Amino acid sequence: MGFRSVLSKPLASLVVGKQKKWALEPGNAQKQIFDRLLASARNTAFGQDHGFKEISTFQEFATQVPIKDYEGLKPYIDRVVKGEKDILWPGQPLYFAKTSGTTSGVKYIPISKDSIGFHINGARDALLNYVYHTGKSAFLDGNLMFLSGSPEMEKKNGVYVGRLSGIVNHHVPSYLRSNQKPSFATNCMEDWEQKLDAIIEETLHARMTLISGIPPWVQMYFDRIVARTGKKINQVFPDFSLMVYGGVNFQPYKAKLMDTIDKKIDTIETYPASEGFIAFQDLPESEGLLMLLNSGIFYEFVKTEDYFKENPRRYTIDEVETGVNYAVIMNTNAGLWGYSIGDTVKFVSTYPHRVIVSGRIKHFISAFGEHVIGEEVEKAMKRAMEKHPETELIEFTVAPQVTPSEGLPYHEWLVEFGREPYNTEAFVRDLNQALVELNVYYDDLITGNILRPLVLSSLRRDAFREYMKSLGKLGGQNKVPRLSNDRKIADQLLHYKK
Repeated sequence: MGFRSVLSKPLASLVVGKQKKWALEPGNAQKQIFDRLLASARNTAFGQDHGFKEISTFQEFATQVPIKDYEGLKPYIDRVVKGEKDILWPGQPLYFAKTSGTTSGVKYIPISKDSIGFHINGARDALLNYVYHTGKSAFLDGNLMFLSGSPEMEKKNGVYVGRLSGIVNHHVPSYLRSNQKPSFATNCMEDWEQKLDAIIEETLHARMTLISGIPPWVQMYFDRIVARTGKKINQVFPDFSLMVYGGVNFQPYKAKLMDTIDKKIDTIETYPASEGFIAFQDLPESEGLLMLLNSGIFYEFVKTEDYFKENPRRYTIDEVETGVNYAVIMNTNAGLWGYSIGDTVKFVSTYPHRVIVSGRIKHFISAFGEHVIGEEVEKAMKRAMEKHPETELIEFTVAPQVTPSEGLPYHEWLVEFGREPYNTEAFVRDLNQALVELNVYYDDLITGNILRPLVLSSLRRDAFREYMKSLGKLGGQNKVPRLSNDRKIADQLLHYKK
């Protein structure tokens, strides 16, 4: 065994031991963070505007600090971007994570000196939990690949600006750099397809043991290797044993990925965001991601059905219940306050608190009051594929068709298959029935002849790749929304219909 795998085991025991303490007393951990955040930011512009000096309880904070998304916090962020100090957090940020917003254009998410370590440690601790619970550490001695954005950065008024995955790349521990793939030069390539070819050149004959990235982009990497070699991934990378993923629900992609790999491997799900590293899968083969409640972020939760009310109730970690969909609200040690990240989660356990990511608060279909969410369409697709196991899925998205040229309105599922079901009509019936069972409002609309059953539009191969390329968003952390309440994406994708 190499020194990395040997040293990882005592470090894993140390990390998991500390983790157990705060995981079983989450209220205390969160209260300490809440107090530190307020004390640190009391003299910032935001802290002065919202009376931080007079706040001592969460109830007072919830009264003083409204929930805002990026657009709502943008006046303060714009001042930070212009170079002003002590606006949201003391001093200036260390970085801005540059992301794309649907309404705000480019978003600049601050990352401070206080918060950067938690971004790094989240990924590290996910791997160490795996080592602790499985005893497997040999993968650390092989080549580790992280499909990520470019680490190149620019400066904006004295602050480095880049993509989160690229920023994190600069903080990979030195003991892992010698076996990290791809090289820095390749990672800096902007054109995703050229970058993918360069990554293949660097990894094809390497001893790859861990591969990490968003599932659809990992699948693209695998497909190109298979096309080039004529071999399954387990033949090309016989020591590949662990895949780390995040950003999307793994289930719709799992069957095709595992078929391409052609052997059983372990997986770890993570939940990173530009705003902070939120959760990771701490127990192998188990449902739910452990929320990181001791990582510089004070969390609030709002029930999704209350989110768009004027003053929704805000819950702390000790007040949440299992089986309820909540919007995630963050207060961070980089200066985000009452910040709605846009994601929804559902707790599958408490003490310790583990979640599944159930969707996006603004990504839903409710053209007729059905309020279908991402979790429901992904479960429906999973159930249909279980009934039609020959089916392989590459990607899909769903949108309403409110004004069809004829007949009743419907939900349109735009799907790119790796392998189509033998009986498409039966697949569509099973898919629609699954959604009927998952969403009572959708059931009522179908039964009441307000909606007709869903329509499936099969897209040609590489449709989603070509669509993302047309937007300049191919690769990296970019992904197509699972749901839309309008037809902007759907109408563009119909150009790729078979």
